[in-house]
Amino acid sequence: MRESENKEAELTKIKKAVQSGFPITITTYTLPHETEIYMGQVLSMFLKEINQEYMTEYLTYCLGELVNNAKKANTKRVYFKEKHLDLNDKNQYRQGMMNFKEDTLNNIHYYLKLQEEEGLYVRLILQKRKNKIRIEVRNNVELSFFEYARIHDKMSRAQQYTSADQALKQLIDDSEGAGLGLVIMILMLRKIGLTEENYQVLCENGETITRMILPISKETQKNISMLSSEFVSFIDNLPQFPENISAVNKVLENPMSKMSDIAEKISNDASLTADLLKLVNSASFGRSIRCHSVGDAVKLAGIKGIKNMLFSIGTIKNLASKDETAQKKALWTHAYKTAFYSYNLAWNFFGKKKEYSDFVEDSYICGLLHDMGKIGFETVHPETLDKIKELCTQKGLEAGVFEKLIAGVDHCEIGASIAEKWNFPDTITEVIRYHHDPECAPQKIRPLVGIIYLADMIIHYQNYEITFDQLDTDILKYFGLLDENKFVKLSDMLAEAFARRQ
Repeated sequence: MRESENKEAELTKIKKAVQSGFPITITTYTLPHETEIYMGQVLSMFLKEINQEYMTEYLTYCLGELVNNAKKANTKRVYFKEKHLDLNDKNQYRQGMMNFKEDTLNNIHYYLKLQEEEGLYVRLILQKRKNKIRIEVRNNVELSFFEYARIHDKMSRAQQYTSADQALKQLIDDSEGAGLGLVIMILMLRKIGLTEENYQVLCENGETITRMILPISKETQKNISMLSSEFVSFIDNLPQFPENISAVNKVLENPMSKMSDIAEKISNDASLTADLLKLVNSASFGRSIRCHSVGDAVKLAGIKGIKNMLFSIGTIKNLASKDETAQKKALWTHAYKTAFYSYNLAWNFFGKKKEYSDFVEDSYICGLLHDMGKIGFETVHPETLDKIKELCTQKGLEAGVFEKLIAGVDHCEIGASIAEKWNFPDTITEVIRYHHDPECAPQKIRPLVGIIYLADMIIHYQNYEITFDQLDTDILKYFGLLDENKFVKLSDMLAEAFARRQ
């Protein structure tokens, strides 16, 4: 019973990770057999969740090879250290490897204990990003020159072989198996239509990273894309952008308009005036000057600032409802908090940089609307979902594809599609589209996407939904937060500031 409950808990965790674009991480210091089995089970559940079960057999073998290689590399470090040998010296490396296998196998528990004391880990990372799967095995020692050369030599030689039998006949080595496992792994990848280009070995920030980037099958991509498009076309009950806001936007976009014209147009709508003043004076913006009139608000926020606020107001009106579900309330709470964090992060990181002033202005609305796709799912009528489900039946698609769509697997693309329907500016649309994939965002807005990603992840971290090692290291590096203590300090500051504003 307990095993069944644990498996269900793991599946829930994996579903959450796939839906939100979080990486799944497992870290071990000794890699006992049960942990290796557990890693294989998680990989299997992960591939099933993204409809890529056909890869399971091949990738399970590859995973076993990679984690054991990482473990062996860690063992090698403590072994060489104990023998006072230099891994980077050619003669000493050869001398150490003569007895390495026999010595460590005969006393493996001792050497694993040394690894744990040294803090040498093996870490598995699984992640679905857009139309690709990322599988990484990391260990916190860098390859020596001889190890690196050996790996790349075997990868090159693997291209000569057409089968495991052929490789076995030609590769015999008493010290390290001459990379037979690596060669077989390359052959396994070839079986599912992949090449050596899908496999990378690199050293970065004191780690050796073995990475496989695998494409999601074209059939799965086609099905999800088709259902997403159908969802957007079916949302007839999702209204066009409010007419009064669209009218004000026309004035804002007219280069001949004066600030007084904009203020007058807004002031003519009592409801819009109230909403705008409420938003511009809200705690989320943290402005020290309080606005008492639309004229003051327009002067203080500027044309772009007012336009962003109007987009915020219009979206809230369109996607809000009187009888909101608990799930939808939770999504809006997360949206407001992300907006507050985004604005404060943008101000702190970019506030003094004139070239990034647009990012500061756009940060609040981008944070507020980043999960618009998820909120859209909660807004549509059940009839719409019934239509999509019926379409799945007509096309012969598995029920799981529909369930994954409704769970929000493609919410970034759907949110961007809704933004396009409402003629949002490209910046807002693209941030919604890429907020889980900053590295894929257009170069010119990548820092802003990074801010929204960071704000979003800090909240998930505060809610104990992710751990520090699940965060994008490139984003952490960009904002100088690779040290977990710095990250936690920033997280605490934002949480305290948000609490004071409530």
